[in-house]
Amino acid sequence: MGKLIVAIGREYGSGGREIGEKLANRLGIKFFDKELLTLVAKESGYCEEILQKNDEQPTNSFLYSLVMDTYASNGYAASNHFTELPLNHKVFLAQFDVIKNLAQRESCVIVGRCADYALADNPDCFSVFIHSRMDFRVKRVREYNPEKVFKDDNKVMDFINKIDRKRANYYNYYSNKKWADARSYDLCVDSSILGIDKTVDFITEYAKMRYGHLNL
Repeated sequence: MGKLIVAIGREYGSGGREIGEKLANRLGIKFFDKELLTLVAKESGYCEEILQKNDEQPTNSFLYSLVMDTYASNGYAASNHFTELPLNHKVFLAQFDVIKNLAQRESCVIVGRCADYALADNPDCFSVFIHSRMDFRVKRVREYNPEKVFKDDNKVMDFINKIDRKRANYYNYYSNKKWADARSYDLCVDSSILGIDKTVDFITEYAKMRYGHLNL
């Protein structure tokens, strides 16, 4: 039986993680978002804290990368063929390798981390981008970040746009595609129109039509 890998890109607050997790449960396969960092740490030798600090955040500071590289690893970073690269590049390459190896082993849903780019040549993978209206995103961000005290909705939107810029910079920097551009993905869905659960239904139906031989 073949494998199925779904690579999900998402605007912040659009429900991408929740959709990915529910989709994985629906399909009976594994789910990876932040969980991928634990796997990368295990397989690469990098400290998980270092991976978290560099997660989907390319830095232009070469000095920062060189300084932090001292603390990154006693294994992978010291022994691989890219020791001359700054830390953020090595972290990306470690994630890239783990994503490709993971897709060879098992079916899964992967959120973010340029997974669609890493698996562009994998026929078992299709990519989805989740976006939504700003009012939908503002409401979700307030609900899921109760520890953050926002003065007004404009502050929430500033916070959302800041995270989106980071995700866009990361994706555009490391891939040969453009973040949030419909041409970069197989499927784009507005979660604010369908809602979270029906968006999961929609992606599931797409998977069934595209990969009918899997009997999903």
